[in-house]
Amino acid sequence: MIFSSDNYSPVPQQVMDALAEANNGYQPSYGEDSQMKKVRHLMQTIFEAPDAAVYLVATGTAANSLALSTLCEPWQTIFCSPVSHIHEDECNAPEFFSGAKLTLVGDSDKINPTELRKSIQAEESRGVHGPQRGPVSITQITEKGQVYTLSEINEITRIAREFKLPVHMDGARFANALVSLDCTAAEMTWKSGIDVVSFGGTKNGLMGVEGVIFFDPEKAWEFELRRKRAAHLFSKHRYLSAQMLAYLENDLWIELASKANKAASLLIEGLRNIEKVDFLVEPKANLIFVTMPAYMHRKAFEKGLEYYTWSEIEGVSDDTPVVSRFVVDWSRSLSDIDKFLEIMRNAAKKEI
Repeated sequence: MIFSSDNYSPVPQQVMDALAEANNGYQPSYGEDSQMKKVRHLMQTIFEAPDAAVYLVATGTAANSLALSTLCEPWQTIFCSPVSHIHEDECNAPEFFSGAKLTLVGDSDKINPTELRKSIQAEESRGVHGPQRGPVSITQITEKGQVYTLSEINEITRIAREFKLPVHMDGARFANALVSLDCTAAEMTWKSGIDVVSFGGTKNGLMGVEGVIFFDPEKAWEFELRRKRAAHLFSKHRYLSAQMLAYLENDLWIELASKANKAASLLIEGLRNIEKVDFLVEPKANLIFVTMPAYMHRKAFEKGLEYYTWSEIEGVSDDTPVVSRFVVDWSRSLSDIDKFLEIMRNAAKKEI
């Protein structure tokens, strides 16, 4: 009963079968494999962008860091949320690869347009002595489980365009957001003003591959050079391509995200009916943050649930509120959700 992270999830059989098939015979190296040609075409079709430049890397940190480094110069700053993955969870890799600094906008997981404008206007005010304005990066879904609506994305990109700044989307959970919004990949990206997207695969069931998509291919060659220089160009690239091909074919990526979101919606509905469970933010996809008293967490852990808490539960009073995160991945069955909720309902009964 593990709800700690969608990184913990197994790999769908379709992907394992694709890897086994890709292992037959010989294929050109460094992205010239036949699978990658199909991946590129499928990505361009899905995003309705026939000229888009499409690349694969093995990790989300590589996708974000290399994409952002291609969008900015070392003397610029990258505008992002203070709880964005590029700030909190990538060990300064975006700064390392780009040479730029991060400017944290506001105090929420979602970037507020008014605060973004203020942050942008505050830069380029010290001439040669201060950082110059650089790209804006948003996370979809956010690290707190919220989803930017299309109108919110459009408002952020509109402000960025006023200052001639590109916009990057960290789409580690891209598919979950897309299913939640019930829109197209094009509508959530370039039609809303996004220039580059890190297209997540690993958190939605893949063994280890992420896409990077440039809707304007002008930066494509620079990205290729940066990927090679950063040691992220795979020689046996077909094993990355095979995963992504299986993911995209027959809309497996949508199927997996739909399963995760459906199971998460049942979990959310059940948690609403349990006393002493409060939502930190209104969840929109498969990432759920709640506050519960410490005794509930202790009892839940004793019964075999596994998830993250944002503070210690040992050595604190029973009624101390503790924030936790539940992540529902594609492999979770509806019976798993029922068992989870049964444990939580019993854990809420302090006298037991």
